[in-house]
Amino acid sequence: MKPSPAGSRMFPPLRHRDFRQLAGGRLLVYFANAMAPVVLGFAVLDLTGSTTDLGFVVGARSLANVVLLLLGGVVADRFPRALVLQGSAAGAALVQAAVALTVLLGWTSLPLLVVLSAANGALSALSLPASAALTRETVSADVLRPANALMRMATNIGMIVGASLGGVVAALVGPGWGLAGNALCLFLAALCFRGVRIAAGGAGSAGPGDAEPSRPLHELKEGWREFTARTWVVVVVLQFTVVNAVTAGGIQVLGLGIADAGFGRGPWGAVLAAQTAGAVVGGILAARSRVRYALRLGVALVVLEAVPLVALAEAPGALLLGVAMFLNGVAMEQFGVAWDVSLQENIPADRLARVYSYDALGSFMALPVGEMAAGPVAHAIGERAALLAGAVLVVLATAAALLSRDVRRLAVAPAAPDRPAGPALGTT
Repeated sequence: MKPSPAGSRMFPPLRHRDFRQLAGGRLLVYFANAMAPVVLGFAVLDLTGSTTDLGFVVGARSLANVVLLLLGGVVADRFPRALVLQGSAAGAALVQAAVALTVLLGWTSLPLLVVLSAANGALSALSLPASAALTRETVSADVLRPANALMRMATNIGMIVGASLGGVVAALVGPGWGLAGNALCLFLAALCFRGVRIAAGGAGSAGPGDAEPSRPLHELKEGWREFTARTWVVVVVLQFTVVNAVTAGGIQVLGLGIADAGFGRGPWGAVLAAQTAGAVVGGILAARSRVRYALRLGVALVVLEAVPLVALAEAPGALLLGVAMFLNGVAMEQFGVAWDVSLQENIPADRLARVYSYDALGSFMALPVGEMAAGPVAHAIGERAALLAGAVLVVLATAAALLSRDVRRLAVAPAAPDRPAGPALGTT
């Protein structure tokens, strides 16, 4: 039988209406979330001029996110996931509108920005596990890998546009209007999520009255057992505890400060967009990939997270940094798709959101530490030394993860290019 062209393996998920609605909503959410840190970061620098203060604002969001992630997993496994996404997107729209209003009217202050940033982090914690777990409910099993690749491509396209516009808007008309645009996009995302209709009986459709009475502690214990039962899950999450903390402090705090003092706000948005453009290219490669040990390859490529840190330390120009971020984006998407598929193929559907919440908790729990520590560490040892030390930590964490036999040996099911896509779960 003649193999199907690569493109025909990639696009069958788009036949399913629920998948299209979910992808559209996530694209808008990630557009808003990519623009927000850029414009909010420049708002903080306009207000205080301090990277330490910037670290406190973005760190408050991460801290609230980490604290409530486990609750988000329980909520996503007990309530309709599309409804959870609608509520979180609508709530985030209101918070971003409040931030925009205070910035535009000159009412803002550092404590107020910290509080509103934390509120956004809390709402994100409720949406992340539901969003990740719902993909599997919108398509049939034989197109799960291309569905994950397309979903990540949609979010990366949103991030490209959002990051690019964030720097441009902050430079031309100020951060307040960028935050107002965020609020509008989040409201539109809530409307997209409203269009997701999962068939009754799916893991993402059960309401609180459709199951036995909620026992949050028992459900968290079940999720913990599923999470710790697989060594490869724990090892990779520990790797990202280090990697995410380092890159959050190095790129989102020190990098933004270096750009503001050096090559400018507009080019910084282009640098961030280059990373997500690389991720789109990486998503296309991942969707076509037939690599059996995809997780092993993805984990190894995480080492390229060190490259932008070295570029910032040694030659902090927009062009070289943009190239480094593009290559980083291509590499990281190989990991991202492999990770999503590995979890979705190996975790029971009714516990998947809770495992995602433990995954996110472990991966993100050091984010506020990295973000809040970046400024003080750079003041103590210098920005160059802090960035290079972070690059070394990324390399060491990746090497340690690859020592795990379970990480190296986990295989994912290949795509089935010669079979027509089955009916979508819950498609109407």
